[in-house]
Amino acid sequence: MAIPTRLLSFFCLLVALPGLPVAAEPVLPVAEARWQTLPNEVILDGVIEAVNQSTVSAQTAGRVENIMVDVNDFVAQGAPIMRLRNIEQRASLDQAQANLREAQARFLEAQAEYNRIRGVFEKQLVAKAQMDAATATLDAAKARLEAAQAGVAQAKESLGYTTINAPYSGIVLERHVQLGETVQPGKPLMTGFSLDELRVVANVPQRLIVPVRQHQHAKVLQPNGGNGIAATRLTFFPYADPQSNVFKVRVYLPPKTGGLYPGMFVKTAFRVGDDRQLTIPRQALAQRGEVSAVYVVKDGRISLRQVRPGRIEGEVVEILAGLEPGEQVALDPIQAGVRLKDQQQRNASQ
Repeated sequence: MAIPTRLLSFFCLLVALPGLPVAAEPVLPVAEARWQTLPNEVILDGVIEAVNQSTVSAQTAGRVENIMVDVNDFVAQGAPIMRLRNIEQRASLDQAQANLREAQARFLEAQAEYNRIRGVFEKQLVAKAQMDAATATLDAAKARLEAAQAGVAQAKESLGYTTINAPYSGIVLERHVQLGETVQPGKPLMTGFSLDELRVVANVPQRLIVPVRQHQHAKVLQPNGGNGIAATRLTFFPYADPQSNVFKVRVYLPPKTGGLYPGMFVKTAFRVGDDRQLTIPRQALAQRGEVSAVYVVKDGRISLRQVRPGRIEGEVVEILAGLEPGEQVALDPIQAGVRLKDQQQRNASQ
């Protein structure tokens, strides 16, 4: 296909430096258009969703005393998001600590009495019944001490429930209570999701589920283009929807993937086989809007040729039309444009 003069001028913007000897020109790097096996992919629609999306509920009774965050606020992991009135819980903790002090005193008293009776018993000056009674008293005191320690731990846990912290870093999606409202255990307080871990939920038709399961490879195509984001793993639902006969597949993205948010529609490419395609290095393709071209080098001469590119896989691009296997293309389109302009000028002066 002939290249219009206007497009040719675009691809040949740079000119060679004046006075540069032809013999001093560096060797123009080239690559050969060759057949290569590329993955055969099918592109399906999917929806982004957060892996971590949950509702935080109250674990103790109390009145909402302070709300630190609201809808659309970002919260760091472990940061407080709400506080409940804690007078009752603090009083319970004080009582549990007092019971613990009493139990510790009773235990020390029982232990001292046990040590005294044991010393006398070893000299065979008291009956075995007294020794057994002292042992039982010590065991009972130890059990009461352990129960008091457990009571303090439980009271501290209950007091800690009055401050609700974020289970992970994320964004508040919904708030379910108001300031001053009394809540009971199990009452939903806030709903949020994390952007650190995302996945795509896609519906795979019945006719494609077998090769998709076999290859276990997918990538999410970004809205702004690029190579796509390779999935870390795939999860297949074990049944098809009886109405649409499609299988739901979860495509997990790498942690902290940027530019994607829950609720977005995205294209997901699933590998279903392999294809043999003509390819060239990606750097050899010169692109301007809708026009794609390469500089073909043959017998020392350069020509600009329009091509129709296909998929981009890593550092190679698929060529659907415009090239033949074995043809040489310049790897530096800018340098090749300069050489082509010099070549045209020399031809015009002859």
